[in-house]
Amino acid sequence: MSATTSHTVIGAGPVGTLMALMLANRGHSVRLIERRADPRTTPPERGRSINLAMAARGLLALEHAGLLARIAPAMMPMPGRMLHDEHGALRFLRYGQNEREIIYAVSRERLNRILVEAAAESPGIELRFDTRCVELDAAGASVTLRDERDGRPYQEPFEVLLAADGAGSAVRAALSARGMVQAHEQPLDHDYKELTIPAHTARSEHYAFEPQALHIWPRGGYMLIALPNTDGSFTATLFLPRHGVPGFDHLHNARSVQSLFKTEFADAERAIPNLTQQFAAHPQGQLGTLYCQGWQFQGRVLLLGDAAHAIVPFHGQGLNCGFEDCRLLDQLLSGGAARTSQQRTALFERFEHERRPDTDAIAAMALENYQEMRDAVRSPHFRNRQALAAALEREFPGRFIPRYSMVMFHPEIPYSQARRRGSAQERVLDTLLAENTSVAIGPAARVHIEALLDQSGL
Repeated sequence: MSATTSHTVIGAGPVGTLMALMLANRGHSVRLIERRADPRTTPPERGRSINLAMAARGLLALEHAGLLARIAPAMMPMPGRMLHDEHGALRFLRYGQNEREIIYAVSRERLNRILVEAAAESPGIELRFDTRCVELDAAGASVTLRDERDGRPYQEPFEVLLAADGAGSAVRAALSARGMVQAHEQPLDHDYKELTIPAHTARSEHYAFEPQALHIWPRGGYMLIALPNTDGSFTATLFLPRHGVPGFDHLHNARSVQSLFKTEFADAERAIPNLTQQFAAHPQGQLGTLYCQGWQFQGRVLLLGDAAHAIVPFHGQGLNCGFEDCRLLDQLLSGGAARTSQQRTALFERFEHERRPDTDAIAAMALENYQEMRDAVRSPHFRNRQALAAALEREFPGRFIPRYSMVMFHPEIPYSQARRRGSAQERVLDTLLAENTSVAIGPAARVHIEALLDQSGL
């Protein structure tokens, strides 16, 4: 795009704000429009968003934008999972095999505020809050906005509009209503409720649990998780079927909530003194996967992040995937051959063509990881499988990388490739486990395993 191209970005969440900053870094002018109030001057919404996990893909995008050092103080390292069983026993499972293979917890509200502060410092970005996108005329390159403070609607032209307004995207809805994109959502029959485990002043480190871990209470068909915050608290999220026993439809009073937590999450229940009040006050969120075909229209409008490919949160990749969108699009735009609508159409089509196989892959893997987090992690078979996979990675570095590690720690490996390689590796593991292969891999076993890897295309 030329330096004089004007961009309108709908949605000043983390993805939209990061994209605006990348564009401004290249000298482009950006209007950044958000329906919510300015996060710098208003308290955050409570109970409406899942705490975020930052992994290598998100970190690489922040580094690409020159923002990683600014975000780093807000991040809490989580080198592994801490499993809480039904009797209160704890077991720690590392995610990777070295000190670099760490994911980081970060408050959505704090991350967004830092990014907005950076955007406010950029002379190329106009920030506009309390402004809702209510209609889009993509063919006429006009957007209808409404000032949420006085209810006044008004129209503005745009040259290029990037929609980063989330899973409930108003831009995507307008395009879909006119047949310009095809989108459908696959809802999950499990909902979520967010709770806060406060800092515990009675403990010297102020945390109710080990702070350098993602805590999971896996219970088969459902689970509770908790991510640490820098203030000594944890953001906990209960994932539960919408209907059934246990299910959200049976948690209809304080007694039923207290009973579930005392029975299934006793240590968490003791750590949340106002559990029933929080449970009643916080909304019950819904989850689903968005499948969308046709992310762009005539080089004028492009969907990004959750607006194009919302996924369930069980692989911790929603934010990372959206940030990776920004980095990859910025790299395409850096070529400079996007000065006309025809050139932008070709570039946006290329972006979707190259990106959608990867977003489809992480959508599938996120759904698969829910079963692992809530159930599989409890079994000895899972632990044996993980131990053997780790041994293979040590013995065959670069050739055998567990799928989880490829997704979380290897941004150079596209999601689609990670899924394909992961499937081949699962077949190798199945064979070796059936043969009772030891994690202490001797010379004979090494020759056999190399042959299996060759056969599997690894």
